[in-house]
Amino acid sequence: MSEIIDEKVVAGAKDPNVVKEDPIVALTEKVQSLYFFRDHYFETHSIADAVRKSSDVEKKMKDTLIKFEECHGYEIDGCRAQYYFLKGKTLNVIDRFVPQAEELLSKAVKLEPSLIDAWNELGECYWKNDDIQQAKNCFIGALPHGKNKVSLRNLSMVLRQEPTATYDQQVQNVQQGVERAKEAVSLDTSDGVSWAILGNAYLSSFFTIVQNPMTLRLCMSAYAQAEKDVVARCNPDLFYNKAIALKYQEEYKLALESFEQATLLDPTWNIPKDKRDELLKYLKDVKNLVNSNGRLKPKKLHQMIQTMDKKQLGAYKDGFYTSGNKFVKLNLIPIKELIPGANLEKLIFGKVVCWIQDPDCVPFTFCLVDKDKTCIAVTLYNLAKGRGVTVGDSVVIPEPYLTCHDFSYGDDTFNFKSIRVETPVVLILNGRKMGREQQASTKLSTFKKTD
Repeated sequence: MSEIIDEKVVAGAKDPNVVKEDPIVALTEKVQSLYFFRDHYFETHSIADAVRKSSDVEKKMKDTLIKFEECHGYEIDGCRAQYYFLKGKTLNVIDRFVPQAEELLSKAVKLEPSLIDAWNELGECYWKNDDIQQAKNCFIGALPHGKNKVSLRNLSMVLRQEPTATYDQQVQNVQQGVERAKEAVSLDTSDGVSWAILGNAYLSSFFTIVQNPMTLRLCMSAYAQAEKDVVARCNPDLFYNKAIALKYQEEYKLALESFEQATLLDPTWNIPKDKRDELLKYLKDVKNLVNSNGRLKPKKLHQMIQTMDKKQLGAYKDGFYTSGNKFVKLNLIPIKELIPGANLEKLIFGKVVCWIQDPDCVPFTFCLVDKDKTCIAVTLYNLAKGRGVTVGDSVVIPEPYLTCHDFSYGDDTFNFKSIRVETPVVLILNGRKMGREQQASTKLSTFKKTD
């Protein structure tokens, strides 16, 4: 009786006693193992190994390609498109664009136009090569063959990055980007990558369309969902984009920590570290200038305060403003009497003693001193390009929103107060209300590594 051999080998083995393994099945398992290694890297490696992740993934990719060489030359009946797709996907596992991956994936979709995964991989190839239009075509091309989360979430990204001729078209793209991301999440509510992209879509909506606090809360909620997923929370992009949102919320300590986490996850990526350092410098400048009254000499500060006149209260000089058909009373109070949060029916009046440069130009920050020589930072959002205030200007702020910043980060301690103003049109500048021409939509981009 001949011995039965159970060992599996790839197709093409000549021993008739050996059970032949389907090469496509073997290659599929190998590619899945490669992607699992990349996406779950920190389950088997410490954060200290992050600097080696890219090289480790590339080494694993080269090992995977050996499997394709073993299958080279065999006739894979009816599966050539799948073969090209798997090899292209293998090459596409790294962050940079690989021309051979594009070539193989293009062959795959030509041979089998209904191969959704190949369309998605090809779209990601074009995305890495900054070919937004071709990437968009791929993701749109995949959807008629089956609604899937990868096409939808990737389409959300490209819609928001696509160049537009008009602002209205940009708004429409951002709105569509939110809808596509929401669809992706609805198909798999446990997928952290889709949640992260939904968060980015909300963030783009907040900056591009309307700065509604509810939209920002939706953004932060989506990021929180993303962090529950082991794959998404190992992605430095998530923490970078989250840091941008936190900075805008003026949650400075959390923003610094989120930039730091992005850096830890990818030490070779310099942008999060640079942004963290920029934010630290900005905060140090604000703290120092608030504590020193804008570094004005006492004599000049005294002279400046002496020029303050209630006539400069402008439209608020009568102690009220109109909201619809209602009159809202306003009481002028010293800055030191402000309480944290909204100070309804209150009014403050002071002189600009300095302004602070922010590399992102958002917000426009200046320091205001009142008659009691109390200095406070003011963060002004939605200010049109080229607009602002200068040293010596008189500024009146109705119903100021006060935040007390008191935290430590590394060797630095921050303790200062600031007033957040969402739009310049509520301010009185040198006795006159700032006009609509002073206001502009804030534009800020999330980083395009995965988004």
